[in-house]
Amino acid sequence: MKIALLGYGRMGQIIEKISLERGHEIVLKKDSKNTFEALENADVAIDFSLPQVAVENIKTALDYQVPVICGTTGWLDHYSEITNYVEKKNGAFIYASNFSIGVNIFFELNQYLAKMMNHLDQYNVSLEEIHHTKKLDAPSGTAITLAQGVIDNTSYTNWTMQNALEKQIKITSVRQGNVPGTHLVNYDSEIDQIQIKHTAHNREGFALGAVVAAEWIINKKGVFTMSDVLNIQK
Repeated sequence: MKIALLGYGRMGQIIEKISLERGHEIVLKKDSKNTFEALENADVAIDFSLPQVAVENIKTALDYQVPVICGTTGWLDHYSEITNYVEKKNGAFIYASNFSIGVNIFFELNQYLAKMMNHLDQYNVSLEEIHHTKKLDAPSGTAITLAQGVIDNTSYTNWTMQNALEKQIKITSVRQGNVPGTHLVNYDSEIDQIQIKHTAHNREGFALGAVVAAEWIINKKGVFTMSDVLNIQK
């Protein structure tokens, strides 16, 4: 499989390493110093870039009829624009706030727990995420996905990073050291706490999941999620 890396920062470099280990070829390492021309040789594009360039990267790859795996966060105001563009170009696309296989299982666990807790009004929900100091966005895309999973299955209506009002989920973002990513979902009452937690030990899990998604999307058309890739039954 010939892979175009749209963004060649730390994640791009780890994806390159894992891709080569799995027998794939890198045909483009896109940064500000080169062009998209080598996309014509790619079977799939993997975007871990920056929010301000992600939309252009995705559209350009789709223009070249190259399916796209996107792990860049912070651009989702344009998500419906991109899904419409995928349909227009008869392309293929997967976005995930986190491609880690473990995290995607954690997403499903989070939704299942939210359904169980839905009618237990004595518990208040909050989230915490901890990442390295170089992470640009806060809260993390993973934390937002977790919050949305609770909102979709309970009477909570939105999330906030400020003091939470009724039916709001408080998200706390911490930036310290070189932490790859830790996420906690807390249900607190006056008498106890229920907590689920995912801790990443390194960034290779994120990169491996993206490469697995890239392998899966070949010869497919449409907009998909990691649940499709992992065949997680709803």
